[in-house]
Amino acid sequence: MATTRIISMHINKGKSVAQCLTDRTDYAKNPDKTADGELISSYECDPKTADAEFLLAKRQYKTITGREQSNDVIAYQIRQSFKPGEVSPEEANHLGYELAMRFLKGKHAFIVCTHRDKSHVHSHIIFNSTTLDCKHKFRDFLGSGRAVARLSDMICLEHKLSVIENPKRYTHGTYDKWLGNKAKPSHRELLRAAIDNALSQKPQSFDDFLNLMESAGYAIKRGAHITFCLDGQKNIRLHSLGDGYSEDEIRAVISGERQHTPKKKRSPTATKKTSLLIDIQAKLDAGMGVGFQRWATVQNLKQMAQTVMYLQEHDLADYDELAKKSADATVRLNALSEQIKSAESRMAEIAVLKTHIINYSKTREIYAEYRKAGYSKKFFSKHESDIIIHKAAKKAFDEMGIKKLPTVRSLQDEYSKLFAKKKAVYGEYRSARDEMKELLIHRQNIEKILGIDNRDTEIVKENSLQ
Repeated sequence: MATTRIISMHINKGKSVAQCLTDRTDYAKNPDKTADGELISSYECDPKTADAEFLLAKRQYKTITGREQSNDVIAYQIRQSFKPGEVSPEEANHLGYELAMRFLKGKHAFIVCTHRDKSHVHSHIIFNSTTLDCKHKFRDFLGSGRAVARLSDMICLEHKLSVIENPKRYTHGTYDKWLGNKAKPSHRELLRAAIDNALSQKPQSFDDFLNLMESAGYAIKRGAHITFCLDGQKNIRLHSLGDGYSEDEIRAVISGERQHTPKKKRSPTATKKTSLLIDIQAKLDAGMGVGFQRWATVQNLKQMAQTVMYLQEHDLADYDELAKKSADATVRLNALSEQIKSAESRMAEIAVLKTHIINYSKTREIYAEYRKAGYSKKFFSKHESDIIIHKAAKKAFDEMGIKKLPTVRSLQDEYSKLFAKKKAVYGEYRSARDEMKELLIHRQNIEKILGIDNRDTEIVKENSLQ
């Protein structure tokens, strides 16, 4: 897995567009960082003259469209950084090229410069803001950073790279923080730990507490606020440490008026939450014999990549949770289906009833005359059609148990309400159906990769999609 960031490259004050493009591309192409240019690849441009080609495209854009550029963005850069030791620089460059091609869809020229001077291999992907046909500009749309990150994750998973257990997505920050706060603790965290330790020694007074803090290496300054400083770092006030660490709260702990509870470092996800992703990664690393190798085609790896992304985005890292959610989705879909069927059944009943009421009303006088005529065969022969229709309507009312006929208008009103309800429920039904299908597909992928035998999944899927 890799971290990504998309950056708009602006014109620097006092410099021309050409100078800015040259400065940015020269930094990315630095031979000391790119193995004398061996770790540079490009699309629809020569890496040696990319800056000039980008500039020419911008001038042609102005000539063709007659439009002036409304902002000072000259190009865009995507940074893609990999976990230390996971990929070779050559592989990183290949992945960066694939990311650029899939994100830009071949519409923009770009260069991919992979740097190997850091512990984590990373690539600078610089692409022209002007399209190849010089008629359009790249729009840094809302959520473009998330789109790049998700695409990068997909590509990494398709290439069987590691699954990040607790990723902190789409945030700015250092690589080590993104990997799960495995970097050195902050100064505030160190200070809180020192305070926790001092209070655990049960100081008799606040001065005793301060003496213990000084023994721990902190320089203390008294004033309007008490500040602590370790090894010449920035002074830190107690109230900035959060609940339980203000001067008044510490004094209350020392006097026995309150209990001190050390602040625990938050973990993004509980240990059990990562088990499913860890299991998936282990299976991908180990493989499962010849059968698995046949299954692990490019298309299936793409499906598994989508499944892993789905698990991460929906915080579903436990198989039982995934199974429960898919079962709940199936139950919800069936309930909505029943509502729709019930509404349709009543609507069909109303349509038939309305027809019978209209027919009954139209033939009532004919039937009354037929009765007065003593059910004459001659009269029946003359008005046979109307009499049969009237009898059919009366029989339908008896079968429905209707003693007092509703008005046609009331039936029309009921039909309209049922139609509106069905329409609303059907919108929910379609959403629930898509959710259930997605959950069942991902569940089947998990069961396949982990070797879980669950025939019920396929049966439920078949029954629910009919």
